Amino acid sequence: MDYVSALVPPVVMAVFFIGVIRVIVKTQGGANKAKEDAAVDAALARGEGARPASRGTDA
Repeated sequence: MDYVSALVPPVVMAVFFIGVIRVIVKTQGGANKAKEDAAVDAALARGEGARPASRGTDA
């Protein structure tokens, strides 16, 4: 029975890992993709707007 108790934790972790991967794959794209892309684009635009203007002189 020691082999059963030794195999249970890896099997449980493998099942959990497969479930997490399936959730990640299923939530990619779909109806929320446009909303997520718009949020990323807005964050990038805010980041670009926050940078100070670069000067024309390089050292």
